[in-house]
Amino acid sequence: MTVPAVVGVYGGGRMGAGIAHAFAVAGSAVTVVENDEPAAAAARARVEKSLAKSAELGAAAGGTVSVVTDPAALASATLVVEAVPELVEIKHAVLAAITRSAPDAVIGTNTSSLSIDALASALPDPSVLIGLHFFNPVPASGLVEVVVGARTAPALVGQAQEWVRGLGKHAITVQDSPGFASSRLGVAIALEAMRMVEEGVAGAEDIDNAMTLGYRHPVGPLRTTDIVGLDVRLAIAEHLERELGPRFAPPQVLRDKVAAGHLGRKTGEGFYRW
Repeated sequence: MTVPAVVGVYGGGRMGAGIAHAFAVAGSAVTVVENDEPAAAAARARVEKSLAKSAELGAAAGGTVSVVTDPAALASATLVVEAVPELVEIKHAVLAAITRSAPDAVIGTNTSSLSIDALASALPDPSVLIGLHFFNPVPASGLVEVVVGARTAPALVGQAQEWVRGLGKHAITVQDSPGFASSRLGVAIALEAMRMVEEGVAGAEDIDNAMTLGYRHPVGPLRTTDIVGLDVRLAIAEHLERELGPRFAPPQVLRDKVAAGHLGRKTGEGFYRW
């Protein structure tokens, strides 16, 4: 087995459930930690639905998934992946909880844009933290971005790449920098697409078709924004603007839609109606 036998996932939302699914299909015994029983029940339902669909397609899980509310259940995990919201203070609190519960585990952070070094500052041993940036939807995505911090143990990089291969996915390896490679490029394209909508250059569907039919992107930048969540895209853009300057300034149309509660697929409306 090229994936860890025992894996923890802290956070059972869409991304956390998808990560749990991927490791379970690869044969790991996965424990998902949520904050309370209602959240745990929702996470359990997500994972069970995902695994059932996978089994129907001929990819039955070789491992198991349990969902709990007590982080102490992570004690035997070799790897714990945090998959909580993109807020430094939340991630710091979760990383501290993981360290207390699984002091011998390697920790992967699923952040899509936050600095690995900044997150590692919350750990007594920063060398055990590495970025494992999965993509939504995790079960169908073929990519994981392995992000290397300044203090990440060199041996951990190769180990993480092997784990990604064990999941049947392709690893790209980047150094810690604002937005890494994927978010930086993806957000840049999406923000320009939004400006085109704002300026009346074309409608959302035509702009997306330019990329899917003209450049063979599987999904257009505006539909992808709806899937990811406009609030998530706004937070990443604001972070990149602070780090890299005004070229990542969020367009007003994005701010307006978020303020109106039009966050994409999860609310039924964004740049598209769902």
